[in-house]
Amino acid sequence: MNFFKIVILGIILFFSAQIVFADNTEEKNILDQAKEINEDIKKKQAATEANIASEIGIDGEEPLPLNDPFAGDDATASTIVSETTIEGEAVNLRRYKLVAAFAGSLNEYATFVNESGEFITLELQEELSTGLKLVEINIKEAVFQKTDKGYISLNFKNQIKERNEF
Repeated sequence: MNFFKIVILGIILFFSAQIVFADNTEEKNILDQAKEINEDIKKKQAATEANIASEIGIDGEEPLPLNDPFAGDDATASTIVSETTIEGEAVNLRRYKLVAAFAGSLNEYATFVNESGEFITLELQEELSTGLKLVEINIKEAVFQKTDKGYISLNFKNQIKERNEF
């Protein structure tokens, strides 16, 4: 009887050892497969990041626009439409852009923005700079009087026109 107990116990130990070793190899195989999958995913991500980096630039930052989107196009921002030569008042006026023109029940106002982005709101008969007094505002333009009694108008397209009368 002891012999049969020892044989049965030996067979049970043999099969349980086989099951234990079989489980360890399956777990090792699953872990190896998971590691391989992770490495493949990392390689694919690195490849796509490199592709994206090559598309948008070497440093990976978004490229800046060529001009300031709030200032408008530099080519049109400094256009002077004049039959005469550029004078001091027109050069001073070129630094500003007309952004709003509005009228109240008593007064009319115009708002300008300068090169540094500061807003300046003028009432009729106020000076924008020395020698440029705001004399008329309408829905298309603002008209300034120069010191020599000539006139300069600035429209919303930032075009400057010199005139003899308004």
